[in-house]
Amino acid sequence: MKKLPQSKKRGSAIPLAVVAVVILLAMGMGLLRLGLNSRIFSIRIASDIAARCAADAGLTTALLEMNKKLQVETWDASTLPQAIDTNLPNCDAVFSYSITGDPTSGYTITSVGTANQAQKTVYATLGLRGLFEHAILTKGTLILKANTVIDGYNSLDPLDTDIEVDIGTQSTLDASIILNSGVIVEGNVIVGTGGDPDTVIKDTGATTGYQYSAIEEEPLLLITPPALYDWEADITATGEIITLGPADSGQYGNITLTKGGTVGVLEISGGDVVLYITGNIDLGESCELVIKYDSSLTVYIDGDIHCRAGSSVNNEYPPENPTKFKLYGTSETTQYFDLKAKSTWSAVIYAPNADIDLYANGDFYGSVVADSFELKAGGNYHYDEALREVEIDDEGVRFVVKRWRE
Repeated sequence: MKKLPQSKKRGSAIPLAVVAVVILLAMGMGLLRLGLNSRIFSIRIASDIAARCAADAGLTTALLEMNKKLQVETWDASTLPQAIDTNLPNCDAVFSYSITGDPTSGYTITSVGTANQAQKTVYATLGLRGLFEHAILTKGTLILKANTVIDGYNSLDPLDTDIEVDIGTQSTLDASIILNSGVIVEGNVIVGTGGDPDTVIKDTGATTGYQYSAIEEEPLLLITPPALYDWEADITATGEIITLGPADSGQYGNITLTKGGTVGVLEISGGDVVLYITGNIDLGESCELVIKYDSSLTVYIDGDIHCRAGSSVNNEYPPENPTKFKLYGTSETTQYFDLKAKSTWSAVIYAPNADIDLYANGDFYGSVVADSFELKAGGNYHYDEALREVEIDDEGVRFVVKRWRE
């Protein structure tokens, strides 16, 4: 019987199987290693993100605490806010922050966020921001008379002539800003966050800089009147001149000026006068409130202001210094300010719930923050850039982040 041929290579399937197993094992180990590295990388990324969020939360908390300190009547820089290993809600991360500096050199926040083995540090340089960063800012409508010019100057530096002003509204409703024919704004016109400038601004022939939507909304918080002596009286002048000086500062009910044989006049003289008016200010026909050259007037008012025909609020101080007359609307409900001047008007007005109409037979110097504002006179409007230079004890000032780095 013929024998079948036999292979010269015995057991060749076994090495092939071993090689296949080794290859599969190597591939498996590689995939396992890849998965492990991806997992570690994901954990690191997640920890980095959590640490960064914690650091940012620490910075935000530090800024909030610094602004809380500003609510105290007198600034105290001897103790500044700090935190150590504060838990970030709904997360395993923690943050710590410290604040260094002084009112002269400024303040710096250092905030450290930690999550697992990851750590992120952010730094922020703080600056002060006051109430009058804009030439005009409203929550609602802003209307400018035809041919009005809005420009800027710097009362602290007459050589500074390259000044760009901002006017704007926080509203996003159609025609919230009305720029009549011939209006010139030597700067920008800003509408509320998310608003469309093409619809919010009704431009009938104005010349402006950029028109755009705000990135964030400016907080317009109410000002709280200071604690002043309550005279439990009104201020009245009927056909006479009465004078108030620094010793007369305090809380009053109403200011009422009326005609008698002559007009009623209220003069502010002898220094700085601060009044808190819980009622209204009413200037009768042709009556006047006059701030003398050597004086200043700060008014906090809960009620309304009515200036009748021919009446006037006049500031004898050179108009380029509008801080000689400060007017703060303090009501939580709507106020109405009908303001008149026989010549130039010079003032800063912060009344976020007030509807303001301004008539003047001359130019306006200063800044206005209101619910709504209409410039009805033919004079021009000049914003003082020096209003952006504020001190830590100024009314309504707050800390903001000027520079940031990681």
